[in-house]
Amino acid sequence: MLTILYEDKEIIVAVKPSGVESQSSRGFSQDMVSMLSRHLYTKLSTDWGKVSTNQCGMGKKDAVPYIGVIHRLDKPVSGVMVYAKTRKAAAVLSNQVKEGWMNKVYAAVICGKPVDNVGNFVDYLRKEGKGNCSVIVDKSAEGAKRAELEYQVLGSCMVEDVAGREEILSLVEVHLLTGRHHQIRVQFASRGMPLWGDNRYHPDFAQGRRRGSIALCGTKLSFMHPSRRETMTFSTCPQDGAFAWFKPILSQN
Repeated sequence: MLTILYEDKEIIVAVKPSGVESQSSRGFSQDMVSMLSRHLYTKLSTDWGKVSTNQCGMGKKDAVPYIGVIHRLDKPVSGVMVYAKTRKAAAVLSNQVKEGWMNKVYAAVICGKPVDNVGNFVDYLRKEGKGNCSVIVDKSAEGAKRAELEYQVLGSCMVEDVAGREEILSLVEVHLLTGRHHQIRVQFASRGMPLWGDNRYHPDFAQGRRRGSIALCGTKLSFMHPSRRETMTFSTCPQDGAFAWFKPILSQN
């Protein structure tokens, strides 16, 4: 399940599958930190004599490799992620996130079609502790945080749902300008265009009328290498679920 796009002494870039936690999981479900730790430990153990014990934050052979979580993706969302293999790299990359220098692009399949093929959404979101969800609130509300994204409609198609009704689905490319909890999901759902498969923000899916994973994927990630100071860009192309209806379009992007 683990797809590694790039790796060196300081960072590791991988594709997080849908259904896998992006950070350490409290239960028995799979998470990226554990999967990457096993990958690094196995890699070092196979040729220990040729690998410095300082790599990956390891001080001795039986130590757990250091994996620094830089950013997160919701469990049902797939996409490209970068992790740090040293604490120094983690600090540099985390600062890029804080300063807005890490560029994230997503692909999403929404139910419906925006009036404008290109546009942006600006809202104020507040994370609600109960139910692990976010809501749009007034700018002056306690805990309100500004949320902004830009989108472009790449294509639309008519499909039939499990009840035999026709509906329009649209493939959109989303550029996040801020990183808020469930931001893309909330902002599109609030405008009557929830993401396909989103049980939390799509009433029809919540009632069990349809089945499938959430159609949201972090398709492109750009950042500055922590030591070489060069821009690095990595991408992936979603194929499963609702994305299958848009394979010709996705293959061109």
